[in-house]
Amino acid sequence: MDRFFFILGCASGLIGVALGAFGAHALKEKIPPELLNAFEVGVRYQMYHALAIIAVAWASTRWPNSNVAVAGWLFLAGTVLFSGSLYALSFSGYRWIAMVTPVGGVLFIAGWLYAAWAVLRVGP
Repeated sequence: MDRFFFILGCASGLIGVALGAFGAHALKEKIPPELLNAFEVGVRYQMYHALAIIAVAWASTRWPNSNVAVAGWLFLAGTVLFSGSLYALSFSGYRWIAMVTPVGGVLFIAGWLYAAWAVLRVGP
């Protein structure tokens, strides 16, 4: 599972960098500033959680009985819902899509809580 999450984190980081470059160069003149800002927030949180997924890969080798992989799945789902909804909002302009964004944020929070709890419960 550690290898899977490492590759998944790297793929998410690669997509985040590519989307960030796309936003900075191709979208800057094409969408209104508030939608560009939403797009940039999506990229930023995708990058943070790409690193978090890589940290899950490391933690799963450091504490193999911790089941910290659950946090990795929460981070992935959070990225899809949080960042994905912001990307969809930016491209479409449909404001209702932003109703999904907080669900992704809650999954991010749950991922961080679960990662800490999973490691704490295995002991020293």
